[in-house]
Amino acid sequence: MLTWRIEALHLKLKYTLKAAHAPASDKINFLVQVSDGTFNGFGEAAPDVRHGDTADLLLKQYKVLLLGGLAQVQSMDELLQLLEQHPPISSLRFAIESAYLHYFCQHKAIPVYQMLGQSLPVPQPTGFTLPVMEPEEIGAFLETHELERFQYLTLKVNQEQGAELVASLLEATAKPIVIDGNESWQQEEELLYFLSALDKRRVLFVEQPMPATKLAAYAHIKSSSPVPLVAKESITDTVGFELLRTQFHGINIDMMQAGGYLNTIRLLQLAKKNGLFTVLSCTAETTLSFWSALQLSNAFDFANLSGFLMLDEEPFSLVREQDGILYL
Repeated sequence: MLTWRIEALHLKLKYTLKAAHAPASDKINFLVQVSDGTFNGFGEAAPDVRHGDTADLLLKQYKVLLLGGLAQVQSMDELLQLLEQHPPISSLRFAIESAYLHYFCQHKAIPVYQMLGQSLPVPQPTGFTLPVMEPEEIGAFLETHELERFQYLTLKVNQEQGAELVASLLEATAKPIVIDGNESWQQEEELLYFLSALDKRRVLFVEQPMPATKLAAYAHIKSSSPVPLVAKESITDTVGFELLRTQFHGINIDMMQAGGYLNTIRLLQLAKKNGLFTVLSCTAETTLSFWSALQLSNAFDFANLSGFLMLDEEPFSLVREQDGILYL
């Protein structure tokens, strides 16, 4: 019989994240461990307030899975069946699935990437996401944190200050940029006005500028947008690509929100089948999650895996960054 454990990870951030959904200077993630007494597997859960996830809900669902027979699971098929019978929030599913898969691979002496049908992980260039800030603060932030070393920079904007924020970043750096719209725009006309003013030579793409609920608006605006549009909040553990391909040029997959390795691979394959380019991302998590992301990153067109650099003290040191490149 396997032994499962869960514990809170109290993570202090280097700076306050002012994103609309959850302003914070620290956060609580969870470490899940499975062991047979000899071999161990670990996974991380980072509840997402944007999707209504809370620590209390995660812990309640974890107890339900224990009562449902989590300790008696003897194969990945049995685990997946249990997760279908008692579906947890995506972050808990990611933690449990990855913990078991890591345990299984350690027990069988199989590399995780090989088990998942992926190529050998190599050093991965990454972008870096700036926290929400005032336009006049951008230049000093780039200099203080030496952000010119990254492949590209992602800027979170809102409708009110979007144009000013973009202008400040483009003035402060020669790097290509990505704009994270944070679902800020409500009207197509206002969004198109913003998009039409962007420098297409320097803006790689714009992520989720309108709410995920604006299905018809996205479908209407895609062909008119001068820069590619990328789905972010629209991408969860279940998503319909027949609709997505009419709305977006690419998708951003967060493994935590996708619910694990297996669904991330499924989404990746569907994106490629439907002609969408792919971005792999994580938020403020430990290097345990980023180690998992690097097992798949070769297959993606872009990687934005800088979130562990937001942590004041990172507990595991499974991934290191040098000159904007990630190493295992």
